[in-house]
Amino acid sequence: MIKDNPERYGTISRVLHWLFAVLVLWQFMKFFDRIGEGEHWVGETLVPWHVSIGTLLLVLIVVRVVWALSQASHRPTHEPPIRYLARGGHILLYAALVIMPITGMLYMVGEGYGVEAFGITLIAEGEEIAWMHTVGGLHSITAWVLLGLTLAHIAMAFYHQFVRRDGTLRRMS
Repeated sequence: MIKDNPERYGTISRVLHWLFAVLVLWQFMKFFDRIGEGEHWVGETLVPWHVSIGTLLLVLIVVRVVWALSQASHRPTHEPPIRYLARGGHILLYAALVIMPITGMLYMVGEGYGVEAFGITLIAEGEEIAWMHTVGGLHSITAWVLLGLTLAHIAMAFYHQFVRRDGTLRRMS
């Protein structure tokens, strides 16, 4: 079953969901790069991939939003209070997933570094651009917001599974 239906999310929705879970978790590992001074395994292993994975997430979030909009009428429904909270939470998650890579790229370009993803130069190195650096400063703030939204998303999944017992986790697995 490729498309969503009220009983279960389709293959594409599930693959995109869990692919995002893995890639965003990878990106969150960047927080550990801030823990100590000097070089350590996080900085040496994860950071070189941070921009590439972020760029991939930007492309994938466009695909995910288009897919979600095309499947909206087929997805499981909830009663109004939960429906509005879920919709609002998903909109905030998607917005953060769009803002994160864009602000990261703005920061890189603003610093004059350019942007390279998977060995391909997307934006060449150049002069520093103050406004891009300033807007790019939202990248770290948005990371904390995304972390909070992700934890809330996980908490709500467990609430649905163990308190409401409505099979939400089964529909996404």
